[in-house]
Amino acid sequence: MRSIEWIGYIASLLVFISLLSSSILKLRVINMVGSAIFAVYGFMIHSVPTGLMNTLIVIVNIYYLVKLFRAKELFTMIQADQDDSLVKHFLDFYQDEITKYSFDHNLIKEKWDVCFFVLRDMATAGLFTGKKIEEDTLLVALDFVVPEYRDFKVGQYIYDRDKEIFGKLGYKKFLVETTSKEHIAYLNKMGFMKDENREGTYVRSIF
Repeated sequence: MRSIEWIGYIASLLVFISLLSSSILKLRVINMVGSAIFAVYGFMIHSVPTGLMNTLIVIVNIYYLVKLFRAKELFTMIQADQDDSLVKHFLDFYQDEITKYSFDHNLIKEKWDVCFFVLRDMATAGLFTGKKIEEDTLLVALDFVVPEYRDFKVGQYIYDRDKEIFGKLGYKKFLVETTSKEHIAYLNKMGFMKDENREGTYVRSIF
C-alpha cells in the first residue's frame, strides 16, 4: 500500500471516530482534524471535489467551535433532596456511566449534606453531591456530568464560577477520593492537588 493511501485511511478513521463521540466538542474537534487531513489527501491525489468538500467541512467545524466557545450559557444549581424521585431516577438512568468513572458507590448511598442538580440552559447537565466530613470540608460523593455536556464547562462552573454557594454553607475546601486515572485528570483540570498525606485523595480550596 502506498504511503499516501494511509493518509486517506487515517482521515477516514478520525471522521468515523468523531461520529461515535457523545460530546459535541469532541465531535467537532476530531471531525475537523479528520476533515483537514482528508482535504490534504484529496488535493494530493488530485481529487479537487474531495479536497474542496473537506475544506468546507473544516470551515464549518471552526465556525461552530468558535460559536460554542463564545456562547453565553446560563448555568444554575438547583438544590435537591437525596430522596427525590428525580435524583433516584437520574442515578438509575446513568448507573453504568457512574460505575465507569469509579465513583464510590458506598459513599453515593450514604446520607448527603449537599445535593445539587446543575442546569445548563435549563437542561439537566449533571448532579453534584457531597458529605460533610470536617467542620469546613466537603467530601465530594458524586460530580457527574451527562455525556453530551462533558466539555469541562460544568466543572468550571461548579468549582470556579459559583463556588461561593459552598462558602455560604460553611465549607472552605473540597476533598475527593479516587484512583481512576480519567477522574484524576479531570480533577487536575479543576485545580485539585494531590494530598501527600493520604493516598488517592485530592483537595482544593474553595477560596
